[in-house]
Amino acid sequence: MIRALLFAHVWCVAGLVFAADPVKPPMRLYTLDCGRIDFEDEHVFSDTGDHDGEKGVMPVPCFLIKHGDNWVLWDAGLGDEIAKAQTGEIKVGLHFRVPVTLESQLADLGLKPDDVKYVGLSHLHADHSGNAALFPKATFLVSSTELAWADALPTPDGVLPDRVAAVKRASIRPVAGDLDVFGDGTVQMISTPGHTPGHHSLVLRLEKTGNIILTGDVAHFQENYDRGLVPLGNYSRAETLAAIGRVRGLAEHFHARVVIQHASDVFESMPKTPAYLE
Repeated sequence: MIRALLFAHVWCVAGLVFAADPVKPPMRLYTLDCGRIDFEDEHVFSDTGDHDGEKGVMPVPCFLIKHGDNWVLWDAGLGDEIAKAQTGEIKVGLHFRVPVTLESQLADLGLKPDDVKYVGLSHLHADHSGNAALFPKATFLVSSTELAWADALPTPDGVLPDRVAAVKRASIRPVAGDLDVFGDGTVQMISTPGHTPGHHSLVLRLEKTGNIILTGDVAHFQENYDRGLVPLGNYSRAETLAAIGRVRGLAEHFHARVVIQHASDVFESMPKTPAYLE
């Protein structure tokens, strides 16, 4: 009886469940280049003036996860249609570029969009949902709160209605709170609202690399994460700070590597396709 209880033991912290000795399928994490955004002034990334007057280039990554025979895409980047314009597109005062399409990067791995089983979206801003229409056969993992917010009128800043419509046309697995995608603790969406009302981050448990947290837009730069800087226009300042605190706590407890998705130095430190973490 005691032995059985020991084998059944799990750790449960802040809604995350990690089995003591789970049977885990082989996993890989690929980092894909899903665009660039050029800023003449990054003042929008701090409501206390910390980035006023700073210029910068923000990478827009997507992440592809192989879980056994299943493929999961985390965030869908800027739309591949931007790649048709050699110099990119200028909208709302920003310069958007897509040097290489998401679809071509999947093809380099021998995949088609239809091979992707799940598309998990941290949130529905256009730089995270840009290629939603590429995956009509996938199941989208997204918060119902997020979907209702993005589909409201007037359309929230940063949201493209046609990308929201593409998600709504597909199969949706609503994510309320946290979600253990495969039920084995290896791929878990965690609720981190603040940037948007239904924002999520992703916790991965890789056999060799260890635990990784993909932050979505909990913070855009390492400095923002370290100092708790909140962008202008975030849905909730208080929830943003709470989300940063939750990610910090999980990272400390599970000795996880925190991947600030839009941070240039973090992006450059990740192995690029066809290389991967496992």
